[in-house]
Amino acid sequence: MSGVDLLEPAAVARLADLKLRARTIVEGALAGLHRSPHHGASVEFAEHKEYSPGDEIRHIDWKAYGKFDKYYVKRYEEETELRAWLVVDCSASMGYAGAGPRPVSKLTYASWLAASLSYLLLRQQDQAGLVAFADSLRAYVPPRARSGHLGNLLESLESLRAEGATDLARAVDYLSGVARRRSLLILFSDLLETGEAAVRLLRGLRARQHDVVLFHVLDGDELRLPFEGPCVFEGIEDGREVYADPGAVRREYLAAVEQFVSACRRGCAEGDVAYHLVDTSRPPSRVLLEFLRARADVGRSRRGG
Repeated sequence: MSGVDLLEPAAVARLADLKLRARTIVEGALAGLHRSPHHGASVEFAEHKEYSPGDEIRHIDWKAYGKFDKYYVKRYEEETELRAWLVVDCSASMGYAGAGPRPVSKLTYASWLAASLSYLLLRQQDQAGLVAFADSLRAYVPPRARSGHLGNLLESLESLRAEGATDLARAVDYLSGVARRRSLLILFSDLLETGEAAVRLLRGLRARQHDVVLFHVLDGDELRLPFEGPCVFEGIEDGREVYADPGAVRREYLAAVEQFVSACRRGCAEGDVAYHLVDTSRPPSRVLLEFLRARADVGRSRRGG
């Protein structure tokens, strides 16, 4: 991919506002879809299927036809549109940003992805809502599909600050109360301090028939430990300090990270929760593109190819 498709995080951060960033990320991802065998996957993400004889003509999505030159029919559940919840962890650990001329925190990157998905959902006339949490509820925007709702979502996302400890159990309990009807639940979190316990909670939501997606957001520093020379590492949420030489502990550290990520991925797979590892050094359009492709693959397999 080229052009807007390959905007690095630092370049996205230089764009004027969150709406422009979201639109740029979505356009980059859609450009990648148009150049791939997964043409049309962005529509399938919103729970569409290709029209086939016998489908209700009144359910044809004419906007999708104008864009993709194919007939798509919305899959209605209780005669309503898809309802999606964007669930953002804004605990202190999500505030970490690696080194660089314009570092981007995990929370900022997660907000970009949440904004981009909101933009895409609302553009397809589906409902999008927001729940942001740490040790308490930080933001709540009920799902809507009406004009102007994107502004409410973006305003809430821009107001988030990374602070406090993580209490995913409380967030899941709250979400269970407000998402009573089957919904698409998309969580953005580093899962630090929660790990496999968090995955079990997500599997519980899946068992209640929600469609659950996890974006496991980690900084490149956390994934690779690129530091050189003796360092003091400070825990963002608990303030603990550890003195270590990265060169001496890198092998053991990387093994522990791989074990952590593998356990989260495996736990999600066993519970039918979609898992996506997000390295915040990657272009966000590429991350969104991979997500849309995965959704399209799942949609095709559920329809028997």
